[in-house]
Amino acid sequence: MDERRTVKVSKYLSKHLRHQPERIGLTLDENGWVAVEELLRAAARHGFAFSRAELDHVVAANDKRRFTVENGCAADGVHGDRIRANQGHTVAVDLDLPPAEPPAHLYHGTVARVMDAIRTEGLRPMARHHVHLSPDRETATRVGARRGRPLVLTVDAGAMHRAGHVFRVSANGVWLADAVPPRFLLLRG
Repeated sequence: MDERRTVKVSKYLSKHLRHQPERIGLTLDENGWVAVEELLRAAARHGFAFSRAELDHVVAANDKRRFTVENGCAADGVHGDRIRANQGHTVAVDLDLPPAEPPAHLYHGTVARVMDAIRTEGLRPMARHHVHLSPDRETATRVGARRGRPLVLTVDAGAMHRAGHVFRVSANGVWLADAVPPRFLLLRG
């Protein structure tokens, strides 16, 4: 599978497993799962056919590990392989992730044009359900670079946790928080 096709299928999966499943007639269960076969049929019906082998390649090759495939029961009650996006949903799902103790510091990639709002409001989930935090500066830099010249913010996750804020970690290592109040951002200047 060439790189262009891999990216195209990955973007298609992100769109329909995170944001618009109804657009191709999918119904995610409460935890975001859908049967693999249902996804493949729906995509084909809507003019974007891809094979199970291509799907498996995208899941395995995605450097951000955006998707998980596992055996279980999907929304339609059918047992077998099912798939979901690991985080980043704008549709209502409960990823059923247990609370986790974060490392002392986590990182958030952003851009300069939103820093005034971040200084006053902290980090908010915006259209998503959670604020996404990275375990290292390199990942946060890549995340921020998608929107322009990146700035990396350090989050005092240890202090947040001690203050009662709940963290969860997704299957691909992205840390999730409901919000990050400004007092937990370690800002220079």
